[in-house]
Amino acid sequence: ASGGDSYLWSNGETTASITVSPTADTIYTVTVTTAVVCVDTDEVLVTVNDVTANAGDDVSVCPGEEVTLTASGGETYLWSNGATTASVTVSPDADTTYTVTVTSAEGCTDTDEVIVSLYPEVIADAGADAAICPGDSATLTASGGGNYLWSTGETSASITVSPTAETTYTVTITSAEGCVDTDEVVVSISPDAFANAGADMALCLGDSATLTASGGGSYLWSTGETTESITV
Repeated sequence: ASGGDSYLWSNGETTASITVSPTADTIYTVTVTTAVVCVDTDEVLVTVNDVTANAGDDVSVCPGEEVTLTASGGETYLWSNGATTASVTVSPDADTTYTVTVTSAEGCTDTDEVIVSLYPEVIADAGADAAICPGDSATLTASGGGNYLWSTGETSASITVSPTAETTYTVTITSAEGCVDTDEVVVSISPDAFANAGADMALCLGDSATLTASGGGSYLWSTGETTESITV
């Protein structure tokens, strides 16, 4: 204040200059007295331009997914990742806290933070590739999640298949939180075995005959012998 020799503010202070920090709009009155005891009063209004930053609610996402964070409360925004828009899209690879600094038109600032946490990762495993003989079946067992959906439409962890040609089966696994992963397994058909014990024959009593089989990789005769050719 100015205009006199002594001063009395409405907050009790008696210096010409005072420092105030109101939390709401406040009128301060000063009474000024001159050396000859003339008195006058004046008032000054201190307006509080409040700003409240709001970074939004904490959120959880599946690993690899994106989420949009939207702040409010001011005219300009500065996120801890360097973005300067009210909304930012992030895809963290670990639980991350994002901070936003909000500035009002009057230059007042405030900060707030939001936590983006990750649900447990889902890792689908459809099992090892398999080879079966023509006409045989294979049991496929998946692991890694809560709910299963095979490309056959079946929803159990284990399924039995009987393909007639090499086939790729895909399983989609969904966790309780809705996170998804897929894996595939190939069931191939091994070459068929065509057993051929040779032509029927006749021999004289006491003579021997050599029988030779073909059509496979290993052999088991009714005599118990396991070679391709046997003498009987």
